[in-house]
Amino acid sequence: MPAADTTPIYTAETYTPTGSIGRLIADAAAMLSRAIDRRAHEVGLTGPQWVMLMRIAHGMGSTAAELCRTIGYDSGSMTRMLDRLVDQGLIRRDRSDADRRIIRLSLTEAGEALRPRLSPVAVEVLNQHLQGFTTEEAATLTNLLQRLLANGAPA
Repeated sequence: MPAADTTPIYTAETYTPTGSIGRLIADAAAMLSRAIDRRAHEVGLTGPQWVMLMRIAHGMGSTAAELCRTIGYDSGSMTRMLDRLVDQGLIRRDRSDADRRIIRLSLTEAGEALRPRLSPVAVEVLNQHLQGFTTEEAATLTNLLQRLLANGAPA
């Protein structure tokens, strides 16, 4: 495998906000978020509630702290969001037997019943926004975004 190119992509002279990968990713993320929010309303959720349920359902966040780190919410916003999901009967909080300081999040029976309706939200939105992409292009985009995230992950 060849060594990675360490030449900077941007310099102060070549960077322009209009063509920046960062801006394009942020704009794409915002666009997807708005589309998820619209589609999630059809299953009785807000977009952010849908994100929480998907992450909890798929083991991508079993505590409020994990969700805060991965999504970028502050702990107060996260607590209010989780409180609403508890009040709706979709998730529960349980103290860890191994460490009583840790509160684990999981879907309730009602949350599990809603689970089959969660993934179709993403499927529809992503397919809409990936129109005209080949399967290979989508795989390349996925790989590139994973590399970008890995480069920004704490060492």
